[in-house]
Amino acid sequence: MTTPPALLAEALATFDRLFEEARLAGEPDPTAMALATAGLDARPSARMVLLKAHDARGFVFYTHLDGRKGRELQANPHAALLFFWPRVRAGVQVRVEGAVEIVADAEADAYFASRPRGSQLGAWASKQSETLESREAFDARYAQVEREFDGREVPRPPRWTGLRVRPERIEFWYGAEFRLHERHLYEVDRAGEWHKRMLYP
Repeated sequence: MTTPPALLAEALATFDRLFEEARLAGEPDPTAMALATAGLDARPSARMVLLKAHDARGFVFYTHLDGRKGRELQANPHAALLFFWPRVRAGVQVRVEGAVEIVADAEADAYFASRPRGSQLGAWASKQSETLESREAFDARYAQVEREFDGREVPRPPRWTGLRVRPERIEFWYGAEFRLHERHLYEVDRAGEWHKRMLYP
C-alpha cells in the first residue's frame, strides 16, 4: 500500500487517537457507526453498522449485497459514516464521506473465517432485509443451515462481503459549551490534493 498524502495521514492519525480515547473512556462500542446511503431515487436511509477495518484505503464494514444497503450501494456507490463518542472530551463526532467499493475476495474470506461460527451460520440463514413470516421461520432456517454445515467449516456466502468507504471528506467535530463547537474538515479535490480547513460551529 502506498504512503498516504500528509493531510490524509494526519486525519487518519487523529481518528486513531480519538478511537483509542473512546475505547479507554468506556464507550459501549467505539466501532459503531451510522451508515447513510441512497438509491437511485435519492431517498436517504441510515442504520448502525460496525467498523471492521480501516487504513489509508478507507473504512470497511460487512453486509449482504442483496440487503437494502447492499442494493443501494451497488446502485449508487457513495456513502456517509458517522461515529459519535459522547464520553470523549466534551463529545466527539467523526464524519466520513466517500465513494464505496467492494473489498477483495481474499480480504472478505479472511474476515469471515475470523467470525464466531454462530455468526457465520447466521449469514447463510438470513435473507437480509426480506420479509420474514415469523421468528420461528428464521429459527428453522438457522437450524437447517446448522445441520448442513455440521462437522465442517462454514464458507463465506457468495453475496456476503465487505464494503470500503474511500474517504473524500473527514470531519472532526469537538463539542463545546454553549454549542460553540470546533470543527476541522479534511477534503480531497478533483486533482487528488487534500486540504484542511476549519468550519463555523
